[in-house]
Amino acid sequence: MRLSNRNRTPFYSFIYSIVGIIFILGIIAYVLEINKFDVFGDKAWILLLLPFLLFIILYMLGRPIFEYDSDGEALNFRNNHILYILNKKNAKDEFPKYKLLKFNIVNLLIFRKLYIYISSKKSNVVILKYDLSYLSRKEVKDLKFSLNKVVKANQETRQKDNMVKD
Repeated sequence: MRLSNRNRTPFYSFIYSIVGIIFILGIIAYVLEINKFDVFGDKAWILLLLPFLLFIILYMLGRPIFEYDSDGEALNFRNNHILYILNKKNAKDEFPKYKLLKFNIVNLLIFRKLYIYISSKKSNVVILKYDLSYLSRKEVKDLKFSLNKVVKANQETRQKDNMVKD
């Protein structure tokens, strides 16, 4: 199964541009308020608060572009940001399906995170994190279905392997 929201990149770019413009206009309004107008008095900081909160919310939502591919023998995950300033945490992971142990999707109001637990060579568990905040409910449901299918298949093969060893 393939899942991607890359076709919505122009919309996300538009939203980030609007928030950037609001942020710049807030700074300009703050400077003008302090130096020229004095309408708000001591409460001029409110002009900076709203744009700053919008920027923080977008930052907390995480990386908007999510791609998932479970075709073949490997699972591919990509989670990218559209801004070059914030792209230091781009995630691109590919691993065999049999390494997937479990997954967890955490919903916190408007924030959604995916945690993937995979086994490593030294029998440790590695946790991979992805942002799903920009995916629709249907896309998250499809992702859950696909990952559940892989986890169940892995559990069945592990049970068969354990039965053969006994």
